Amino acid sequence: MATSMPPQTSASSEQTTSPTQPSREFVAMMAAIMALNALAIDTMLPALPEMARELGAQGANAQQYVISLYFAGLALGSLVHGPLADRYGRKRVIMVCLLGYIIAGLASGLATSWAMLLTTRFIHGLFGAAMGVVSQAIIRDRTSGDAMAKLMSMIFLIFMIVPIIAPTIGQGILLVVDWRWIFLMLAGGGVAMAVWVGLRLEETLDPADVAPIAPASLARTWVAVATHRSAMAYMLGSSIAAGANFGFLNSSQQIFSETFGRADIFPLAFASVAGTMAIANFSNSRIVLKFGARRVSQTALVAFILLSFLQWLAAGAGEPMMLFILLIALNMSMIGFIGANFSSIAMEPFGHVAGSASSFQNSARTFVAAGIGAWIGQMYDGTTEPLAIGFAICGLAALMLVLWGEQGRLFTRPNPPRLPTPRV
Repeated sequence: MATSMPPQTSASSEQTTSPTQPSREFVAMMAAIMALNALAIDTMLPALPEMARELGAQGANAQQYVISLYFAGLALGSLVHGPLADRYGRKRVIMVCLLGYIIAGLASGLATSWAMLLTTRFIHGLFGAAMGVVSQAIIRDRTSGDAMAKLMSMIFLIFMIVPIIAPTIGQGILLVVDWRWIFLMLAGGGVAMAVWVGLRLEETLDPADVAPIAPASLARTWVAVATHRSAMAYMLGSSIAAGANFGFLNSSQQIFSETFGRADIFPLAFASVAGTMAIANFSNSRIVLKFGARRVSQTALVAFILLSFLQWLAAGAGEPMMLFILLIALNMSMIGFIGANFSSIAMEPFGHVAGSASSFQNSARTFVAAGIGAWIGQMYDGTTEPLAIGFAICGLAALMLVLWGEQGRLFTRPNPPRLPTPRV
């Protein structure tokens, strides 16, 4: 692998290259790998109050730390797994981290104190980080540009089935056994994934791109990624959008159980909201090649801002639950359009250092998003207004970043692919 960065030109995310057509199994496998993190987060949302009570958590919003510390582990782990994947290969790193994911899941299920649970959750996130970082590098090994954005949307579409059903799975487990069995289920999912990856995934790292772990070279890569104006703008923009999503995740259980007094319908309501993100990713996979990742995602960002201010007005007027579900679902769908496209644009300039670049970007993205999500979640005061305010601030900040990265231009499509001229 070349140790130097590719030329620091503007991101050409709108160009389409696809050396091979990924198989359906490949798409399903990447989605399943990513879904392990969604399972580790969303299945336990209905169980958070029970965990907090049994293990003696202090504070009304303390239950949110079960989610926040997993995200913190994801952020730190993301710095490690990318360079390891560039040195030892994608498959080897995935397999080792699947083993760690399994062990940490079992340890969380056996926790005897609140501190022990939070510690094992952080470790769980450390290993879970590989599921996002390395899978994204594998996808970047196979394709790029708008084709990558389309593939990511297809993968996210399958992946998004998990958040739709995960709280229901968690609630179903609680009807039969206690919350500890949720973690045992996660460990079982890790075992199943390890078998599938071990038997069916081929190594995608080109031998010519194998890179030794050299701290100085790694630092240069991170500096190059951090100083690429467009890539940083979209990376931070996607971080902020993800932070808004995390804010909803952190406070969603409390909103439905405390604000609206309807904990009984939480899994169904959560599934409805997550379903709109799945629809958005499906739609994105159909339109991104036609309109371009920038146009689609920037339009969604403007809509997100407008919807956030509408949420704010509704929250101040004491909105009914159904109006809250409608508005939050619409805004989550906008995040669906923003996430895959912003991430693809941010990764486009770094094909030859996909592992290290993905590692840095995922770590920074998750650190920022986890912090924003925790801030929004901890503002919860029994109403939906803090969530709406957080969304509005996030949307405006992301728009400012995109304007900076694009030097004031929006809705452009640099270097669009040329279609062949039809013969008469």
